[in-house]
Amino acid sequence: MLTIERAIVDQIVAHARADHPDEACGVVAGAIGSDRPTRFIAMENAERSPTFYRFDSMEQFKVWREMDDRDEEAVVIYHSHTATEAYPSRTDISYASEPNAHYVLVSTREAGSTDFRSYLIVDGEVTEEEVTIVEAQGSDSVN
Repeated sequence: MLTIERAIVDQIVAHARADHPDEACGVVAGAIGSDRPTRFIAMENAERSPTFYRFDSMEQFKVWREMDDRDEEAVVIYHSHTATEAYPSRTDISYASEPNAHYVLVSTREAGSTDFRSYLIVDGEVTEEEVTIVEAQGSDSVN
């Protein structure tokens, strides 16, 4: 189960809407081993494409090095789908390389409506998981 603060969900959705019609992407870092997404990091979609995303390799190197320096890891890796449902594509599954990460997909295909879903992707196996949105970490859930 992914437990995530509403403010971070709002940042992910805002990034997805701002980059539409291209896919948006980024990570939410958290302390190593905590499974708590706490630091939102919007990243550039190097492909600038409505059907595919790829982190810029230099930006990814910088972000991952910064997470290492802060004893963090990528707790959430997110991107948007602009014309399809929020479900991992074959390409998404093949590129999923962080077995402990929650892979969040946001569909922006319908104006005024956003589908926000999370998956675990390990060795090509996709498992949808429940998302609990809280006002602040440690508070009661609101969704």
